[in-house]
Amino acid sequence: MNAMTMQRPYNVYEDRCPTRQVLDRLADKWALLIIDRLQHEPVRFNQLRRDIQGISQKVLSQTLKKLERDGLLTRSVFATVPVTVEYALTDLGQSLNQTVSTFAHWAEQHMDAVLLAQAKYDEGPISTPRE
Repeated sequence: MNAMTMQRPYNVYEDRCPTRQVLDRLADKWALLIIDRLQHEPVRFNQLRRDIQGISQKVLSQTLKKLERDGLLTRSVFATVPVTVEYALTDLGQSLNQTVSTFAHWAEQHMDAVLLAQAKYDEGPISTPRE
């Protein structure tokens, strides 16, 4: 039996499936923004921090470590003064990039519609007059 005919052993709908951990990681806004930012070139830690406004140094560091552990990015250290550290997507990370980019930029393209829907919802249900 080759890989194409094998049944997948994972089911994201099962509560103990390890794919849930991956989905958890990818549902994190910081992870999505980091992956999207790394799509074209390796980027230094401090540049990521400047580019992704609002992320703290601690959260950036933690998120990068998790993405590296998952095999989605690599960390390269260069012996310069001071030490230079760059992050780049792995092939696995690149395979996610189009999906992540589409998802991240969907929010930009549809934000007006989402805000309108939220405002309508927050107004509450429209009551109809009783006869």
